[in-house]
Amino acid sequence: QVQFVESGGGLVQPGGSLRLSCAASIINFGIYTMGWYRQAPGKQRELVALILSASNTNYANSVKGRFTISRDNAKNTVYLQMNSLKPEDTGVYYCNYGLNPVNDWGQGTQVTVSS
Repeated sequence: QVQFVESGGGLVQPGGSLRLSCAASIINFGIYTMGWYRQAPGKQRELVALILSASNTNYANSVKGRFTISRDNAKNTVYLQMNSLKPEDTGVYYCNYGLNPVNDWGQGTQVTVSS
């Protein structure tokens, strides 16, 4: 059974930064594309960023140029550096497989961008 543990969220003012972390209990973690997802209040969960390797990443248009996804395969961990945060970035952030997410979602980490 796969397990994802997200952390690093919080309350931040517009323009601020946060760094999210996700520890994944996945065998052979490094061969999988991983993704960060978010769910805003009243909206469906959406894909925010994908990573296979440092040179192979992809971002939703809404976060491109502000967010950076990275990973540490030795630690089975994926990160999301979020800069220039906007109120519309508010939501619960989750990680999962990037190409075929499984139903074993973690608890997520809440990000609230507000003045």
